[in-house]
Amino acid sequence: MRATVVDHVGIAVKSIEGALKFWEGTLGVMCTGVEEVAEQKVKTAFLPIKDTEIELLEPTADDSPVAKFIEKKGEGIHHLAIRVDDLDKALEKLKAQGVRLIDEKPRKGAGGARIAFLHPAATGGILLELSER
Repeated sequence: MRATVVDHVGIAVKSIEGALKFWEGTLGVMCTGVEEVAEQKVKTAFLPIKDTEIELLEPTADDSPVAKFIEKKGEGIHHLAIRVDDLDKALEKLKAQGVRLIDEKPRKGAGGARIAFLHPAATGGILLELSER
């Protein structure tokens, strides 16, 4: 498995519209689009910064993982995503090494990416997303 770049940093927010006031209005980091990922019960907005992006995550249902995160920890950094060349091979290798996975098979993520999450217990407390674009 080879990580190629930090793909994005996911930030859980109660309102993308409210968060954009800071990111766009204060920092000048412009949103390239908002997308709903129904499977994950979340709305996302991507804000590119050079070779990586900030991903704002707004829950679309009270029972979504992001809503539960905000309820428990408040708004803030939700996950770190790194891009890999071959997600299927990466998951096979990690599983063979005994790494605890949340997703054993890739699923559809925002922006057409294929994604899979590793369990924070295996990564030093970080929810780590592997992303293939």
